[in-house]
Amino acid sequence: MSLADKIVLITGASSGIGRATARAFLKAGARVVLTGRREDRLRDAATDAAPGAALCLPCDVSDAAQVDALFARIGETFGRLDVTFNNAGNNVPAAPIDEISVEDWQKVLNVNLHGAFLIARGSFALMRRQDPQGGRIINNGSISAHVPRPGSVPYTTTKHAITGLTRTLSLDGRAFDIACGQIDIGNAASEMTEHFQTGLPQANGSIMPEPVMDVGHVADAVLNMANLPLSANIQFMTIMATKMPFIGRG
Repeated sequence: MSLADKIVLITGASSGIGRATARAFLKAGARVVLTGRREDRLRDAATDAAPGAALCLPCDVSDAAQVDALFARIGETFGRLDVTFNNAGNNVPAAPIDEISVEDWQKVLNVNLHGAFLIARGSFALMRRQDPQGGRIINNGSISAHVPRPGSVPYTTTKHAITGLTRTLSLDGRAFDIACGQIDIGNAASEMTEHFQTGLPQANGSIMPEPVMDVGHVADAVLNMANLPLSANIQFMTIMATKMPFIGRG
């Protein structure tokens, strides 16, 4: 299967994993819809894209009306959607649950879970009704979909929930040739992980630096998942910095 001229939606495309993945899909010849909150950063991510290959559409994924408008625009422009990388996410500072405000809890849920639901919902609807029917949804889980970091109730809760979303979409999508997989990422170098190399709290109470990996490896992995025919699916993939303390964590 070739990604040339495939229509790909990437959320959280203005920075980090989303930006690197959007650029990788564009390099592979796909036509990419980049979405995030800041149009200037989306356009910067699409620098050097071939004419007509990138469509930058600002969107708050936690706002149902904006997400509906996003999918209406994709339908009007391309008439179909082949791949969605459901990647947008955020976090708040680590704290015990009794020190986490309801506002911070809701802030993480609104993007990481509610937003992921809205994007999956819109993608599924378009893929189900297009001709030919079908497509692929790739959810960004996290190492935290398996085990938590200390003080991470909001983030870890949402990432465990993403696994449930992935499994249910995989089941419900069978009748419509919609495949769904999840990539669980550990310590990819980005703006969100700059502090990892200076020291992070560990399960035993210590503080220690953690290695990171180039974000380009994550982008390559997402392309590998997307490049399969719809008759095959990578249900779950874990990609991480080799020496990060994941195995044995907890």
